[in-house]
Amino acid sequence: MTLIAFEQALAFLAAAMLITLSPGPDNLMVLGMGASRGRAAGVAFGLGCATGCLTHTLLAALGVSALIAASPVAFTALKIAGGAYLIYLGVMALRSRGATQTGALLPETSLARLFARGLVANAINPKVVLFFLAFLPQFVSARAGSPGWQIAQLGVLFTLQAALLFSLLGLAAGRVGQWLSRTPAAARWLDRVAGTVFVVLGLRLIACR
Repeated sequence: MTLIAFEQALAFLAAAMLITLSPGPDNLMVLGMGASRGRAAGVAFGLGCATGCLTHTLLAALGVSALIAASPVAFTALKIAGGAYLIYLGVMALRSRGATQTGALLPETSLARLFARGLVANAINPKVVLFFLAFLPQFVSARAGSPGWQIAQLGVLFTLQAALLFSLLGLAAGRVGQWLSRTPAAARWLDRVAGTVFVVLGLRLIACR
């Protein structure tokens, strides 16, 4: 098995970074989590979202994504599950009393849970399934052979750049959140905003066709 060509990787990374930085659900979720819970939480959630891309990479490489896209029942079920999970995260944030007032969770446990939530939110998003199925094959070289192996490498590259960019977004949002959360009222409102973003994204995912 050979590695993809440098020119191939460079062209893919340029396109991948533009797509990752463009406004979308993952960006909004990372920004909302970082603003409401702080820099560490934003980075942890962003890393989880990025890691979820490995699931889609594996599915695309194995061709499972094509089967999901071809089955209306499977796609609808995945869409409802993904939307419901986002709504669940939003409701939890809306019910929170403010990130600066809650200290019940240990930092390690809290960050691990946020990472897991980001991973699940990305992994069960059918929009990302279709995106990887449509995007990755565009950068596969017919002369290089083994399309599945090329897709796997491209998916890892996408995950790495997403992890970096989402971490930077989480850090930036966390700084804003820390500045705004100096009062309990501001912390509660940050949670309300983040929760609303998650609920809206979940409803949008379920309603879209």
